[in-house]
Amino acid sequence: MAFKYLQLAAQLQAEIARGTFPDKLPTEQELTQIYSVSRQTVRQALDKLVELGLIEKRQGSGSRVLDRGRSGGSDRIAVVTSYLNDYIFPTVLQDIQAVLSRKNYSTLLYSTQNKVSNERDILQGLLHQPVGGLIVEGSKTALPNPNLDLYEKLDLAGIPVVFIHGSYGALPGAVCVSDDNFGGGYQLARHLIARGHTKIAGIFKSDDIQGHQRYLGYLAAMRDAGLPLPDDRVLWYTTEERRYLLDYGHNDLLKHFTQFYLKDCTAVICYNDEIADRLIRMLLSTGHKIPADTAVVSFDNSYYSDLCPVRITSLAHEAHRLGGMAAELLLERMAGRQVQSQSITWRLVRKESG
Repeated sequence: MAFKYLQLAAQLQAEIARGTFPDKLPTEQELTQIYSVSRQTVRQALDKLVELGLIEKRQGSGSRVLDRGRSGGSDRIAVVTSYLNDYIFPTVLQDIQAVLSRKNYSTLLYSTQNKVSNERDILQGLLHQPVGGLIVEGSKTALPNPNLDLYEKLDLAGIPVVFIHGSYGALPGAVCVSDDNFGGGYQLARHLIARGHTKIAGIFKSDDIQGHQRYLGYLAAMRDAGLPLPDDRVLWYTTEERRYLLDYGHNDLLKHFTQFYLKDCTAVICYNDEIADRLIRMLLSTGHKIPADTAVVSFDNSYYSDLCPVRITSLAHEAHRLGGMAAELLLERMAGRQVQSQSITWRLVRKESG
């Protein structure tokens, strides 16, 4: 996996911040066993920690944790994301680092796995390992969050935060850079309606705010077109259900959707390309023709959209915009200037699926 070493580097950073390794890291061989990764992945992760100034590698004596790993840090920016190996994040990270490196900032990477418990551990660590600023992809942003007290402490400590993709409703003053997800849902539904579809189903993620915004845009387009609102044609799924579907290959969720939700619908809007890809493969396996029987459209225009047996019509992100903009806004906040949240428009890329 292309960015697996970044995942390991983020895990080791979190352990250093918590004081798990107060003086030295385990040996390379021990790390391969603890984290079930290759020796090459361990070496790349350790090189990343050296680059960040968190450890020092000495021939024959292993990797020593530097004091800087636990204190100081005004020249470092923490980047907290849900998944370091997510198909979107590597590009976002590269764009963030490109902006920050020009200003001589290094980046500390953390992954929450979209769990509020992991988010809490990371934020607590950052309060004891101060950084100059923080870029955060919040965990389960559509749900009540128990970590707002820590965001308040970060604010009191003078550590500015910029959210990406979505922020928490209970932090009304939060600065966020996100895609126009309402507009995207509206655009996809209007595209399908213009192609003659009047019964359109949907699959959306329930615990992240992006899913709610995309769903609302889709419903608004149906309403504005004078079409019935398809309450019983929308399937919601959670982070945990995503893991069972995509990581473990359990297709019960999509089987349930095709049996009970799809019914007489001729089109589906999916939360993203990875869900659309799995749905299309399942429909094809049951004899459906795409798009003749069922049109499928989605968000992200990722490599999934081209590797799918029927290439997916999907909304594209504006190249190199979100990560770079988030980094620029954070630098402005760190300089004491007022900034506002930003929303980025989508571009429809028409392919064969609908």
